[in-house]
Amino acid sequence: MKLGIDPYPAAEYLVNATAADILKNYENHKLDYKGVALAGRLMNFRIMGSASFAELQDSTGTIQVYFRRDDICPGEDKTFYNTVFKKLLDIGDIIGVKGFVFTTQTGEISVHVQEYTILNKSLHPLPVVKRDDDGNVYDGFTDPELRYRQRYVDLIVNPHVREVFKKRARMITTMRGYFDEKGWLEVETPVLQAIHGGAAARPFETHHNALDMKLYLRIATELHLKRLIVGGFEGVYEFGKLFRNEGMDRTHNPEFTTVELYVAYKDYEWMMRMVEELLEKVAVAVNGSTKTTFGGAELDFAGPYPRLSITDAIKQHTGLDVETMDEASIRQQCRAWGMDVNDTMGKAKLIDEVFGEKVEEHIIQPTYIIDHPVEMSPLTKKHRSKKGAVERFELFVNGKEIANAYSELNDPVDQKERFEDQLKLKERGDDEAMAMDDDFLRALEYGMPPTAGIGIGIDRLAMLLTDNASIQEVIFFPQMRPEKKSEVATNADYEAVGVPAVYIPALQKMGFMTIPALKAANPNKVFNDLGGMRKKLKIDAPMPKKEDVEGWIS
Repeated sequence: MKLGIDPYPAAEYLVNATAADILKNYENHKLDYKGVALAGRLMNFRIMGSASFAELQDSTGTIQVYFRRDDICPGEDKTFYNTVFKKLLDIGDIIGVKGFVFTTQTGEISVHVQEYTILNKSLHPLPVVKRDDDGNVYDGFTDPELRYRQRYVDLIVNPHVREVFKKRARMITTMRGYFDEKGWLEVETPVLQAIHGGAAARPFETHHNALDMKLYLRIATELHLKRLIVGGFEGVYEFGKLFRNEGMDRTHNPEFTTVELYVAYKDYEWMMRMVEELLEKVAVAVNGSTKTTFGGAELDFAGPYPRLSITDAIKQHTGLDVETMDEASIRQQCRAWGMDVNDTMGKAKLIDEVFGEKVEEHIIQPTYIIDHPVEMSPLTKKHRSKKGAVERFELFVNGKEIANAYSELNDPVDQKERFEDQLKLKERGDDEAMAMDDDFLRALEYGMPPTAGIGIGIDRLAMLLTDNASIQEVIFFPQMRPEKKSEVATNADYEAVGVPAVYIPALQKMGFMTIPALKAANPNKVFNDLGGMRKKLKIDAPMPKKEDVEGWIS
């Protein structure tokens, strides 16, 4: 600013090229790249006196840019190169460049910069991801705690992370396009609900001041979407956030995304065929094939998928015939296995626990687990031929549930009885049991046609299609514990460990804002980087000896 340069200009900066466009097309269309303008973030410098190379990263990739002092500063005043470019610009700063494309003597396509504009001065040191001669990364920005908390930095220095979210977006776009082609309507339903329903889960609670009433963040979109089927729509779907006040692990986040779809005059058999067709299209759109690799194992989303009843699956993997056992016997066996079960759990909940503990992990390829006990599925139509079961399937892939679907219950009398059974479970202490929803019952009393419905977990499907074992990798901003704030060290703190006052600004510029951060650093790296920072900041004091730097850290 003292030099008369606004580091945060407001004016539009017009670009006519991108890094990816230049690298892909320059060789075959050289005349088209005589006057290019592009903008991005400086990611590397190689300053060589009156000429320098740097790397510029935009949203499409990274390209080398070449600066020559006499091109940047054709007159007598060389400040904009000698001082601004060489000494005041840092890795992470955003600039716009104008010039022409050429190929260096080493064969690298580059932009010869004739003019540059500072578009944003970064005030925070950017982690520098380094690579050796073989391209292997070291000193990478890899700490998950930092990456998830500072996703903006993660996306800058780890470009492959951006590709994960591009694939996620392509997955959703493909699903939406498929639904739209079928003529089904995308809708939006309330996030704040007076009665939480549509799933067995613990909700988040809030309070509406104007209405003076308790509300819940929705745990499912199901009951409102089915009201729309009652209202006359043949097919409706919603991509939306759901919120469940439950545990967090590598496959669970309290805020997650699903798509729920309901289509009139269909059943769960039709839904299974539809899902196979849908996921084939999604897999091809995202990865170019129905096959994808996850954790070294090949998964194939091409249908048809195997079908296995939940009781048969348990019997196959444990030898236990839960279909003929009573509640007490199943609970006793669970305790013998060391499972955490209690007296509030009914037979259906115990069966669900056995399946989750003993069976899920064995289901790798896409498989439908079908025909669950009626107690497990209070919103599902009773099985047309199998007593005690309902017409429901869950799609499991790689040991995790990806989708849950029903032939929807549309008998209001039966539905009321199911809700009453849920209330009995709640009285026994099951805090995930559903509440009575009188308005939904009233909607069913007006008549809902036979309907098939499904919910698909977008986050878990994205994990599978991008080969990520943690749900936090496919959510831009996963929930985190509050950040522990560390106080910035004072000059006295630095001096107390032996750092000369003249070198404190250099260490801060290198990112060592606290003494613990300095103590955790590699002494050799600090010494080497300090030499470069000393030169950049024009520190006249003698360079500290290596053993002095080691002393600060040890």
